[in-house]
Amino acid sequence: MSYRLGIDLGGTKTEVLVLDPDQRPVYRLRVATPAHSYAEILAMIAELVRKAEGKVKQEMTIGIGIPGAISPATGLLRNSNTVCMNGRPFLSDIETLLQRGIRVDNDANCFALSEALGGAARNYPIVFGVIIGTGTGGGLVIDGKLVNGPHSISGEWGHNPLPWHTEKDGLPGCYCGKTACIETFLSGPGFAQGFKSRFGRRLSSEEIIAAADASDPECRQMIDSYHDQLARALAHVINIIDPHAIVVGGGMSNIDSIYAEIPPRLPAYVFSDFVETVILKAERGDASGVYGAALLWE
Repeated sequence: MSYRLGIDLGGTKTEVLVLDPDQRPVYRLRVATPAHSYAEILAMIAELVRKAEGKVKQEMTIGIGIPGAISPATGLLRNSNTVCMNGRPFLSDIETLLQRGIRVDNDANCFALSEALGGAARNYPIVFGVIIGTGTGGGLVIDGKLVNGPHSISGEWGHNPLPWHTEKDGLPGCYCGKTACIETFLSGPGFAQGFKSRFGRRLSSEEIIAAADASDPECRQMIDSYHDQLARALAHVINIIDPHAIVVGGGMSNIDSIYAEIPPRLPAYVFSDFVETVILKAERGDASGVYGAALLWE
């Protein structure tokens, strides 16, 4: 098995990782992403590959995790929050620049693959990985293989409406043009906006979580509502996919109470007389995406 290089292209930082044939990291580097220039992003990736090859001095495969996805219909990148990449032939451009075949996939898919193959869900056959941070992404892995269909949108749970909607939830608008998407409730910005709408206080998601831990009553109410909303959203996933494990990553995965609070809430929403799906915190943290990118050549 060859050396494998993975790149996790994020909105603010980009990380490169090289794994040896035993999947041990032998090189790692993190740099700022030039997020407003497509040409600079391509040049940065080429430079990261050059540096890694200079250090490791081995032939290696290259996998890249990207925000958004490449349309099977057009070959162009879409749905990226790094907006300068939208509408660009990213895969074609980077393969031309590096003069070799590259594997590219959505960053949430890379996260799910990493956690299914060597992370928190390594012992489970059907794994759904969710990233809840600035947005909400997801990926599905079955028997160690990513699942993707004709539209390359498998796992995009965040742009479905929050299930079993209540009047208390409200109807926040989403950048995708719809209302009440799961992302508008569960993402960090959505959580903070929901708190402001409900209590009239402007706090970041991190500040709300910290204040709840310090027994602020309004922040604790908001966390309790979050538990119920997340349980509803994950139950919807369980009803459709029936995974053995759901792995949670991203900034909102640091609400430690969700791992105790979500499981007992699931039976009210899951279409079954019992629920065995486990809810796990990502084991590789914010490095999971770059591991998964390298493992696209697994």
